[in-house]
Amino acid sequence: MTLSSEHGDLGAEDLKIITLARSARARNGVPEGAAVRDETGRTYVAGTVELESLKLSALQTAVAMAVASGAQSLEAAAVVSSAGAASAADRAAVRDLGGPETPVLLAGPDGQLREAVTAG
Repeated sequence: MTLSSEHGDLGAEDLKIITLARSARARNGVPEGAAVRDETGRTYVAGTVELESLKLSALQTAVAMAVASGAQSLEAAAVVSSAGAASAADRAAVRDLGGPETPVLLAGPDGQLREAVTAG
């Protein structure tokens, strides 16, 4: 199912990962929230990690969670951030697991889609 709205033409599953990413950001009070969907449809949700010895973006953390849980590939990724574009490091992490054609969705803190690119 594809929904046309203020989000553009996104399917229900893509809207779901944006919503999950947005809720992770709000719940944890972090700069970014992210969610990825693996090849089986499972989702992994994460927020920014900022420790003295470890710094990961929310999307890098979500990809790491997917890998640690045995995911073999990604179908899509979403990040909710005040940034204007998905970072090269985030796209690289998605590309490493999902390949260059994996969609990367960037939404603002309000949940509105700002950018839809591929990991490539």
